Amino acid sequence: FSLALLPCRSVLTVACEQTEVLLFDPISSKHIKTLSEAHEDCVNNIRFLDNRLFATCSDDTTIALWDLRKLNTKVCTLHGHTSWVKNIEYDTNTRLLVTSGFDGNVIIWDTNRCTEDGCPHKKFFHTRFLMRMRLTPDCSKMLISTSSGYLLILHDLDLNKSLEVGSYPILRARRNASSSDITSSGSSAPRAVGSPCHQNDSGLLPEKHMPRSSQREGGSPRNSLEVLTPEVPGERDRGNCITSLQLHPKGWATLLRCSSNTDDQEWTCVYEFQEGAPVRPVSPRCSLRLTHCIEEANVGRGYIKELCFSPDGRMISSPHGFGIRLLGFDARCSELVDCLPKEASPLKEIRSLYSHNDVVLTTKFSPTHCQIASGCLSGRVSLYQPKF
Repeated sequence: FSLALLPCRSVLTVACEQTEVLLFDPISSKHIKTLSEAHEDCVNNIRFLDNRLFATCSDDTTIALWDLRKLNTKVCTLHGHTSWVKNIEYDTNTRLLVTSGFDGNVIIWDTNRCTEDGCPHKKFFHTRFLMRMRLTPDCSKMLISTSSGYLLILHDLDLNKSLEVGSYPILRARRNASSSDITSSGSSAPRAVGSPCHQNDSGLLPEKHMPRSSQREGGSPRNSLEVLTPEVPGERDRGNCITSLQLHPKGWATLLRCSSNTDDQEWTCVYEFQEGAPVRPVSPRCSLRLTHCIEEANVGRGYIKELCFSPDGRMISSPHGFGIRLLGFDARCSELVDCLPKEASPLKEIRSLYSHNDVVLTTKFSPTHCQIASGCLSGRVSLYQPKF
């Protein structure tokens, strides 16, 4: 389901469906260790916190902390979510662990005060139909995607302040939803692994009350919330589900994998961050602009495909059927800022790599080597060293 690489120790970690975490040496391809009962249910995500400590999260509603020097036992198990935990982020400035799950909660964990019984935590934010949560590289923004096609952006992020309904400013558009629509106390319904993730979730922000994009007005105070409906290709009235969310390594853009509500189309889309207030308040502009997109194979419907940027941000590795595609903003793999189009343009296919016998669900670039890893539904992990 997920891959993570630690550059300084040459460790590739693999999150698996059947409670396991696998560790490999990506240089020699040798198997290091299997954590056969890392959790009591599917392991969904892995995140390195430093050169030895990493966290895993699971459908058993827990997060586990591990030390590479002592893998026979967990450092501790963190309890706080009430449904499947799908995402782990880490604020390197405050050393706070941030997790999100299908209970709709974003929870902050103080890893500075960990004990064998866990560590102090608090609920930071809640929204229905939460799918993915990410922090920008400088941890100044939090982005949250939902299965109903909305993208929430918390600007000028302050993780020390929990956000209750009505306690944060909404960056309003000409028409917008109320904060109670966004952070309703109702929890999101879990999506079964392997089943379509689309349901009738229009209750988050009804389309008749929400424009296609929202508007930032003036300077934003701490934890200001912006609500967007990102533009995607295809018929705009069909709606979409944002299943995967990644950030450009330099914080220039966000990368989304979207699928239509009818599950018959799937796209990879790149959105440039547009900073600052609009030039004229009467001429609104949202924080994101669609710059590049490409239609995907739409194989393995209902499964989430995790894509990623290369460490320099010039390429995208995207699951595509039984393999992966390397995509660029142009045929020369230029920087995004050097080839920004006036209107949305197709991503360029640089190379296709196929070595799996089942649907590829996740892919990851090595942060230090010319190497890419991919993992498929049947459990095979492939390592590539592309030659151009």
